[in-house]
Amino acid sequence: MNDSKSEYDVPSLQNAVRRRRYLVKLWTLIKPYWFAEDRWAGRGLLLLVIALTLAVVYLNVLIADWNRLFFNAIQAKNYQDFMHLLIRFGILAALYIFFAAYAIYFNQMLQIRWRRWLTEQYYRDWLSDRSYYLLQLENSEVENPEQRIQDDIGIVTTMTLDLGIGLLNSVVTLASFLMMLWYLSGTLNIHVAGFELAIPGYMVWMAVVYSALGTVATHFVGRPLIRINYDLQRYDADFRFRMIRIGENAESVALYGGEGDEKERLKSSFNHIWRTWWRLMKTRKRLTFFTAGYEQLAVIFPILAAAPRYFSGAIKLGGLTQTGVAFGQV
Repeated sequence: MNDSKSEYDVPSLQNAVRRRRYLVKLWTLIKPYWFAEDRWAGRGLLLLVIALTLAVVYLNVLIADWNRLFFNAIQAKNYQDFMHLLIRFGILAALYIFFAAYAIYFNQMLQIRWRRWLTEQYYRDWLSDRSYYLLQLENSEVENPEQRIQDDIGIVTTMTLDLGIGLLNSVVTLASFLMMLWYLSGTLNIHVAGFELAIPGYMVWMAVVYSALGTVATHFVGRPLIRINYDLQRYDADFRFRMIRIGENAESVALYGGEGDEKERLKSSFNHIWRTWWRLMKTRKRLTFFTAGYEQLAVIFPILAAAPRYFSGAIKLGGLTQTGVAFGQV
């Protein structure tokens, strides 16, 4: 029995070790810049981007509250409040646009500073001790190092910041609108077989279930894109590398009349791109069918879920629309 359990534990242990190694490698790649000579500029920009991101979330909360007041004013036919709220919306919209635009601007400024520093470190290592030459003579795990320096470093810096700031934005947005949605939901009373079941904050639970189902389904529908994008990037790099080699060996190719052989090699190389691109198209089509449909359903679903409280008089029209906004944010 113990032997059987240990056998099942081996894959889990191996996965844990792989994840740990991956995180260690990732930290080794990310850490140096934040302790380098450019660290204070980088840290300052990072703090500024975080502050602007939090400001955008706060404005989203204010706009959601404005939504409630605005539609309540329409329902009450209160012209004075209606005009006052229009002016208020103009101010909130202007602030939102300003903060959102500069959050992206400073994020990209940080990306290019980080990328410049990393690129300089890697091409110095590549050119030192004839590494660029030795990599061609031995079997190395590094494929197309020039492409890795030119392209992959940009991907690392961009994705790291986008994912990190995106995570912060999502967590703060979730916390803010979760409280709002809980307050707006009230308690739903369900009568089942003679029993009355009270569900406090029922819209929160519906949002969690709706999001969980959508996330799981999207993961399984879109998961092949991970491998497809990796293959496409690798084949693009290989095709570019072959063309560069033709330019570097132009004299030999011309002298021996090797154009025909090179054409066949390029054709074979591009065929990999062709087939992978079609795989990408088909997978994205399936994913778009699902996500677009799920997003359209999300427009009407919270209104339908909150409609019983609206028709019972528990909330006004503004509360109904605000519930829809909060649900969408959660």
